[in-house]
Amino acid sequence: MTFLPHTDQDRQQMLAAIGVSQLDDLFDAVPANLRFPALDLPAGISEMEVMTELQALADATVNAHQFTSFLGAGAYDHFIPSVVDHVLSRSEFYTAYTPYQPEVSQGTLQAIFEFQSHICNLTGMEVANASVYDGASALAEAVNMALNHHRDKRDRVVLAPTIHPHYRDTVETYLRGTDVEVIGPQGFTEGMQALADSIDERTALVAVQYPDFLGHINDYQPVALAAQAAGALLCVVVNPIALGLLEPPSAIGADIVVGEGQPLGIPLSFGGPYLGLFATRQEYVRKMPGRLVGETTDDRGQRGYVLTLTPREQHIRRERATSNICTNQGLMALAAGVYLTVMGRQGLRQVAELCYHKAHYAAEQINALPGYRLWNQRPFFHEFVIETPQPVDWINRQLLESRIIGGYDLSQWQPSLSNHMLVAVTERNTRADIDRLVSALAEVGNG
Repeated sequence: MTFLPHTDQDRQQMLAAIGVSQLDDLFDAVPANLRFPALDLPAGISEMEVMTELQALADATVNAHQFTSFLGAGAYDHFIPSVVDHVLSRSEFYTAYTPYQPEVSQGTLQAIFEFQSHICNLTGMEVANASVYDGASALAEAVNMALNHHRDKRDRVVLAPTIHPHYRDTVETYLRGTDVEVIGPQGFTEGMQALADSIDERTALVAVQYPDFLGHINDYQPVALAAQAAGALLCVVVNPIALGLLEPPSAIGADIVVGEGQPLGIPLSFGGPYLGLFATRQEYVRKMPGRLVGETTDDRGQRGYVLTLTPREQHIRRERATSNICTNQGLMALAAGVYLTVMGRQGLRQVAELCYHKAHYAAEQINALPGYRLWNQRPFFHEFVIETPQPVDWINRQLLESRIIGGYDLSQWQPSLSNHMLVAVTERNTRADIDRLVSALAEVGNG
């Protein structure tokens, strides 16, 4: 119950309780010239004027709705069916927090259960959780899960050098202050055997990306065999759209599958909120972080859904908790669930095929330009690296004049990849868009 002081005596008693004599003492830390009414604020304006000013600010921001985007590197501009937003806009979903009370939360619980089922079908794994924050935190949670599985008897994590650099940074942040080492080959051009050779009996987890940060579709069989022989868990970081075309991670022996769910019906939104995918094998379900929705029957024999296996410190003793990850991205999981339901198996495959073929058409056209070269020597999905005749930062600034958002400047990640651009192509990029990019690159490539 909130107590509101009604009399001067009440106010004085409350001020005395917190150790001050008057209300103004609470604002001593704020300089006097910055306190009301001395604030130098402009005169008020009408709602219509406010909207006009905000719209002008919004129009000044480069975005994928007004520009053609070829920027990926972990967040992608895909088509989102209108039904996704229509479902999300229902108040029973967008106001929902954690469905602790199944009696009044069957709709939300069923939606999350369906999302988990979709992720299991997509990855080939046996169980998926109700999502985590994003792809980076999902990988970090996989590391914690592997360490917990081995009960602190192993102190190394092997990360492939072509895992998204932000994911690596997040893992290292999670492990800061511990004795766990993050190792692996440093050269991003080294083959799978070098990665396999990094695995030993001290390794708790091996993580690879599929396709990797440079777009390659790698054969991870040597890594999977080495991990299995050493008793380490294998984690595969996936692009969920690519799984509409490529074989699932379960086929290459993955123990844990994580990834960024943003491509599944979630807008770019200048960086979030996004969605962390997390799936694993049934034998590891009790070590899995986050929440899990299960199907059961009520006392009348009717099908129902409940939260189960919520192994965080809020629910059980702290020393037995597998993770401290808290609120899941429920609304984003719902978006992904609706998207996958609407697209279906064939629709998702069609999106993946469009991405693949359009990307290869773009790569072929750019590779034919004087001064440009396709860097990838192995199969790729819908991202590829182009060596450019000018600095990528300079090229991207010129492309903006043609209302084109260029690719990712890889020198931000690896200084040795200066003048190398990571280009992403999705189903939203038409042939005319690609041809316009090629023409603009030809023009700016001449300096």
